[in-house]
Formats: sequence, C-alpha cells, structure tokens
Amino acid sequence: MKEFDKIAIQEISKEDMLLIIEALEYTSLNTNISAFMDLRNNIVNELANLAETNEDEFLSYLKKQTLG
Repeated sequence: MKEFDKIAIQEISKEDMLLIIEALEYTSLNTNISAFMDLRNNIVNELANLAETNEDEFLSYLKKQTLG
C-alpha cells in the first residue's frame, strides 16, 4: 500500500462532504462523544478557510449547492 501524509478533498463531492459533516454532528449529539463534534468543527473550519469565508456562509453554500 502506498503511504501518504495528507488526503486531498477535491475528490469528495459536495454531497458527500455535507453528509460527512451532518453525520458527525448527528453522531456527536446522539452519543455525547465530543470527539465527533470536534472533528466536524475542524473540517468545517478548514474548508471555510480554504473557501475564504466564514463557517456559516460555507455551510449555507454547501447546503444550497447540494439540497437545491
């Protein structure tokens, strides 16, 4: 197996990324395991920074693009 240090997100569709974000939030809320929300927040923060916007605007954009 080839080693890698980072995983590129450009291969993940907007729909899949939104699903991952929402699944992490749902899991955190229903298990009370804070690591899931921490991971969700880190992902959203990094993606918002890459998009040069804030987290709320990024999530709004992602939902609009995927949910119609």
